[in-house]
Amino acid sequence: MAKIERALLSLTDKTGAVEFARGLRALDIDLISTGGTAKLLQDAGIPVFDVAAVTHFPEMLDGRVKTLHPAIHGGILAMRSKPEHMEAIEQHAIPTIDLVCVNLYAFENIASNPDASTEDLIENIDIGGPTMIRAAAKNYQDVGVVVEPADYPAILAELEANQGSLLPATHWRLAVKAFHHTAAYDRAVSNRLALVGVPPVPVPATLDLRVPQILALRCGENPHQAAALYASGHSGVAGGQQLHGKELSYNNVVDLDAAWQLVNEFTQPASVIIKHTNPCGCAEQATLAESYRMAFAADPISAFGGVLAFNRPVDADTATEIGKTFIEAIAAPDFTNDALAILTTKKNLRLVKVQAVTDQYVVKSISGGFLVQTPDLAGLNRATAQVPTDRQPTDAEWAALAFGWKVVKHVKSNAIVYAKDGQLLSAGAGQMSRVFSVEIGAKKAVLPLSGSIVASDAFFPFADGLEAAAAHGITAAIQPGGSVKDAEVIAAANRLGIAMVFTGFRHFRH
Repeated sequence: MAKIERALLSLTDKTGAVEFARGLRALDIDLISTGGTAKLLQDAGIPVFDVAAVTHFPEMLDGRVKTLHPAIHGGILAMRSKPEHMEAIEQHAIPTIDLVCVNLYAFENIASNPDASTEDLIENIDIGGPTMIRAAAKNYQDVGVVVEPADYPAILAELEANQGSLLPATHWRLAVKAFHHTAAYDRAVSNRLALVGVPPVPVPATLDLRVPQILALRCGENPHQAAALYASGHSGVAGGQQLHGKELSYNNVVDLDAAWQLVNEFTQPASVIIKHTNPCGCAEQATLAESYRMAFAADPISAFGGVLAFNRPVDADTATEIGKTFIEAIAAPDFTNDALAILTTKKNLRLVKVQAVTDQYVVKSISGGFLVQTPDLAGLNRATAQVPTDRQPTDAEWAALAFGWKVVKHVKSNAIVYAKDGQLLSAGAGQMSRVFSVEIGAKKAVLPLSGSIVASDAFFPFADGLEAAAAHGITAAIQPGGSVKDAEVIAAANRLGIAMVFTGFRHFRH
């Protein structure tokens, strides 16, 4: 094992960089660095050679060219076991580089913005970084390559234990990780650029699903099925941070995602309770605690053992309300210290901190392949919605209709939602007949339906569904419209004194 004498550091993510560099210098390893990384180390009082001092050539083209030079790549790629390689770099006064520590431009941060310009995307494609990583990984016998700050402590510990050397097995492990890192990076670039066009391309021509496994799950939907969680980043439920509780199950993750997607429809403090992917409670109110109380009140029986999501950090008042019943898991943007003190007394309650994300497309597996679609981001627009009935909705009804239209999007089709004053009263989900969904939603309602609105994810094919809802006291309805029987449904609404809104688009969820 040869001692590492020289390391090159070129880092976009500078987490732990100063401590790592200081540890390398303590082992008498010379440091070469670039741009911002070099300045960071110099400001920390760590001796470092700028890349230009090695290449004898300045950075140029707005920093696009700095490490793409024989003096860098010769020092990385020279095989120490080949005399002709060593003679060549000695002839050109090229120093060997034994450790390459590089991470790449944060392309995915830019790519996650659906409005990012082509110019921004292209400018954030790293060229020199992947080239150095691949060069070091190719010459893994002689060069160590580090691409993740999380590896710094273990690398330093091994260097200290082996007089400045890394074990051959470590060289190989790091090289494999490096090739995976650059492959994932190129894939992210390829996938995002595939969506760029005039007009923009809504779905990719080739679906690439290479995503790292981050968590082995206890089982799948049922105990005899194996399962794991894969995440493409640190946002969304897949990239959430579990703060407390026993390990997540497959069903927990599915329900957490259903809850998280629904709660992020709302701008005011909102709470969602999910059971088997359908909302059994949802409310948007002035405070988070009040929204949870109203969400829970709609169906306390179904809420038992449910999964929750909030669009605000969970506070102590909300946590106190949550603690009154058994809950499986909670997703929220954060939890206050007081809330954590309350909720962590329940040792099995899973608490997951989630960062919001808007996925570019939705993928569903089928036998032999996958279905891909863009996400359903459509919302009610009063300016384009039509009111075909004699009576216009009141302001209070408009607010309830807008709320119900957000919720019904997240109920399995055929979907019916009863709502009032920012509160889900009941839902009928997954029935083969829409009128059955109307009746089931009414039958399972705990709270009075009188004065509520009804939302339907697709059109009422006949007047019977609307008439059944009217029998339970609804005063307004929202639906896409577009049935050949629209005139019949409108006539029924007028006869019953119901205000009805046609959105012009549906919210099927299968």
